[in-house]
Amino acid sequence: MRSVAQLADSLGGLTGKRVLVRSDLNVPLDGETITDDGRIRASVSTIEDLRARGAKVIVMAHLGRPKGEPEDRYSLAPAGRRLGELLGCEVVLASDTVGEAATAAVEAMDDGDVVLLENVRFNPGETSKDDAERGGFADRLAALGDAFVSDGFGVVHRKQASVYDVAQRLPNAAGGLVLDEIEVLRRLTEDPDRPYAVVLGGSKVSDKLGVIDSLLTKADTLLVGGGMVFTFLKAQGHEVGSSLLEEDQLDAVRGYLRQAEEAGVQIVLPSDVVVAAELKADSAATVVAAQEMPADQIGLDIGPDSSRHFAEVLGGAHTVFWNGPMGVFEIAAFAAGTKAVAQALTEIDGLSVVGGGDSAAAVRKLGFDDDQFGHISTGGGASLEYLEGKTLPGIDVLTP
Repeated sequence: MRSVAQLADSLGGLTGKRVLVRSDLNVPLDGETITDDGRIRASVSTIEDLRARGAKVIVMAHLGRPKGEPEDRYSLAPAGRRLGELLGCEVVLASDTVGEAATAAVEAMDDGDVVLLENVRFNPGETSKDDAERGGFADRLAALGDAFVSDGFGVVHRKQASVYDVAQRLPNAAGGLVLDEIEVLRRLTEDPDRPYAVVLGGSKVSDKLGVIDSLLTKADTLLVGGGMVFTFLKAQGHEVGSSLLEEDQLDAVRGYLRQAEEAGVQIVLPSDVVVAAELKADSAATVVAAQEMPADQIGLDIGPDSSRHFAEVLGGAHTVFWNGPMGVFEIAAFAAGTKAVAQALTEIDGLSVVGGGDSAAAVRKLGFDDDQFGHISTGGGASLEYLEGKTLPGIDVLTP
């Protein structure tokens, strides 16, 4: 992949050039209030680089999952305002993606200006499975620019118009965010500094099957928490009460347990769990042994003994990848396990990687700063697919 500097060299500089940038501004909102601006902050560096080179920067992004038509609740207006604050300049929001408003906003640009196109998913061509429909939308996007920079790592695993097809139509490069993400993931998959520990949580085993399968041949230790752990405990024959359980994955989990034993990979499961009768903020929480869960309770976090043990195991690692919270961290009574893992990652003597998604949201909600970790990914799904060994269309399409 070419860098922005290499793209600039190939074009004789970027001054006056219209550069389409695919950023990831898909941030959580409470009404119009952004509750975590991490992805926007991560997007700033590449945009600043392009502005410093005299480019006219046209940002493409999405928010949420609209159904191919405008919806006020998915407008990028809040993200555009925050982006402007971080850049210290006006970010003009075009009220459409490739219509009259977008065309007029681009035509009015001076060197160093920033225009944000409205949510690209307001156009059905963005996510269409039909190559012709998707390509038609990409043609109209590409007509707005002279070059393309891919800087939205959270979407590079999607074969979508603003990610994949535009890159085929314009001179292209990877932004600094994407280059950094790929370099970190390369370090996790190619000769990682050992011991190498992987922490997996979140709700479903089925979401992590591919990455478990891949990392069992690479990691030294796999620590499992979150809702997915109850499928592991059930596979070992234990009662899990009314906890999250994927019955159809029990055989797969049993296979992973056997595979890990044969490969000499240690799978660490919690020895105790925090349970309650219901998933409610005011539910009475108690701690029970993981092998002795009451049938009428639901597991909502790893317990204090498990938290201490997980932290101890992680303390001996030189490379750690973490994806998925250990419990329902949004509720204080069930956040201690996630906080213990996050704290342990801040103390790693080596590379600590928070794998995006809910894990990234959790560390910020629990009071940690981004710079306490080696790397916080902006793309949970993309990170997992890379670690699974899958091809990422938005990376594969970029000029070598």
